[in-house]
Amino acid sequence: MPGVRGSGVFVRRLVRAEAGAGVGEGTERSWRVGGSVLVTGGTGALGARIARWVAGQGAEHLVLTSRRGLDAPGASELREELEALGVRVTVAACDVADREQLAAVLDTVPEEFPLRAVFHAAGVEQAAELAGMSLADAASVVSGKAAGAGHLDALLGDRELDAFVVFSSIAGVWGSGGQAAYGAANAYLDALVEDRRARGLAGTAVAWGPWGESGMAAGDGGDQLARRGLPAMAPGLAMAALRGAVAGDDGVVTVADVDWERFAPAFTIGRSSPLLGDLPEVVSALERARAAEESHAEGGSRLRERLLALAPGERERAVLDLVRGHAAAVLGFSGMEGVESDRAFKELGFDSLTAVEFRNRLNADTGLRLPTTLVFDYPNARALAEHVRAGVLPDEGTSATPLIADLEKLEASLSTAEPDNAERMAIASRLQVLLAKLNGGEGGATEAESITHRLDEASDDDLFDFIENELS
Repeated sequence: MPGVRGSGVFVRRLVRAEAGAGVGEGTERSWRVGGSVLVTGGTGALGARIARWVAGQGAEHLVLTSRRGLDAPGASELREELEALGVRVTVAACDVADREQLAAVLDTVPEEFPLRAVFHAAGVEQAAELAGMSLADAASVVSGKAAGAGHLDALLGDRELDAFVVFSSIAGVWGSGGQAAYGAANAYLDALVEDRRARGLAGTAVAWGPWGESGMAAGDGGDQLARRGLPAMAPGLAMAALRGAVAGDDGVVTVADVDWERFAPAFTIGRSSPLLGDLPEVVSALERARAAEESHAEGGSRLRERLLALAPGERERAVLDLVRGHAAAVLGFSGMEGVESDRAFKELGFDSLTAVEFRNRLNADTGLRLPTTLVFDYPNARALAEHVRAGVLPDEGTSATPLIADLEKLEASLSTAEPDNAERMAIASRLQVLLAKLNGGEGGATEAESITHRLDEASDDDLFDFIENELS
């Protein structure tokens, strides 16, 4: 989001951390801690890794919280493992979104081991489009991350700490499809850390990309993230980055393994992005993507020859199968049977990232320069196939094809729209005028406009008579 100031308009930009600046493997600076260390989400996969690390950094007492406490899977074994290292361990059942529960946990920290560091790794990740989320759904995602961090900040006040680390996400840095609420919660964490540092308090936010062996990357979502240019980080490498971030001086850092060749073109699908514009890898990736767009003519020639060898009735099916096959491959389907010809691309699971890969595949095979927005411009595979066929075989019925495609887009929009009564009548009236023009030329348009005028001037009784006589 731009910041408007008296001196101008400012936007965020990502810059690569300098070597030795604290983030990364092989960091020479060390970080030690004594006393008690609180880890929220401490019995989960990430929390357990943090606990093991801080136990080796001098922590004398670990307070691990999770909603289920010792009833969480592996919690008892984790406690035994840590105690074997000579660390005192408290595992508490606590919903950090509940201020009173969190305050009660903080009150249990013994005076002999005062609280010296906080790692906030609790949170709920739920992929869902904002339009399909209820207020309760959004609250459940936001509460653990944002409310928990806010409560920690308020309850600890200006207490001096060696570290106050929150686990944020790239969803709050550059957004992520289906994670609006999750992204908002993580953006709050980043802002909270900036606020703490402005108050002279400890604060570090680490905006993570996907970790291997945990979170979305541990399931089927891992392959999809990798196709989008976000492969999962090895946990050991991620922990090395965490050590560097905690020992370093930066307040908000982003740690992710990014395949810029895949990610950058998709991220800039709608417009250029100042956020990534200063990263050399992004500049190079976008230059190569533009060059690739201009080198697909050979593929188009082969497709044209193949289509011309088919009977006219078979060409439509061949192009439709081409479109469905590439869509299935991009979405990770086992075959094109999963891509129904008339089903909306959005319903199939396309987003801006997969749309770019889909476009690139079609460009390579067709020789066309299709827009990155094609899955949003054409409602389904059938409509897109008609457009592609018209581009590859421009001499075959080109005059009607663009109009038909436009009508199909309009039909798709109307089928999902929910206009009120007044808007519905206005749309119907406009369509009647257009239909009259198509059927009867200027005379037909005059008749339709006359009907519209009669409706505007009609009384209630006249309207009921019109409905009875003309529309029943």
